[in-house]
Amino acid sequence: MIPIDSALHGDVIIYQSGQENISTNVLFKDETFWMTQKDMATLFCVDISTINYHLKETFDSEELSEESTIGKFPIVRLEGTRKVTRTITFYNLDAIIAVGYRVNSKEATQFRIWATKVLREYIVKGFALNDDMLKNGTPFGQNYFKELLRRVQSIRASERQIYQQITDIFAECSIDYDVQNPFTRQFYAMVQNKFHYAITGKTAAEIIYNAVDRDKPQIPIF
Repeated sequence: MIPIDSALHGDVIIYQSGQENISTNVLFKDETFWMTQKDMATLFCVDISTINYHLKETFDSEELSEESTIGKFPIVRLEGTRKVTRTITFYNLDAIIAVGYRVNSKEATQFRIWATKVLREYIVKGFALNDDMLKNGTPFGQNYFKELLRRVQSIRASERQIYQQITDIFAECSIDYDVQNPFTRQFYAMVQNKFHYAITGKTAAEIIYNAVDRDKPQIPIF
């Protein structure tokens, strides 16, 4: 492995495969991952020439552009007894993923399984979360937990706007609208219950029932 100097202002991660005894350098810089062709070859257990071939295919087919995926960074490495600075070509996460979907090896297959799982979460759920990173904090100097909270709050705010529009339409269309009328209160409760079920898969009563636990130190008060 080539030790990358801290002058890069990036974090160097040692990637280790879960099933094989494989480790390689991964640079985290400018909010993306970077690897050399040599490191990608180690990651996918293939020759550097194979990585070079698939990168060329990726660029020739215009799936990705070289300008947007290649970075040249100075690194300091030990050559004999001297520390020498060399400018090395790195490829970002987009290029790594593109190569990972082309390479035919067991390690590349494991990579594709992982990547497909993450993509499926995006398609089916609309999001994909790294639970451990959000719980324990990211090792890359950025904490995205607060951003996640802000985005969830924004989504919930849009849900409230839809609920408000429905109730406003009901009020405008009712000639004898009375907020205290039992029918009006029943209508509002029904609409709100529909939203609860659409979001959580549970009615309001089920949410309260499942939340209350006498063994918890503090029982939620509704």
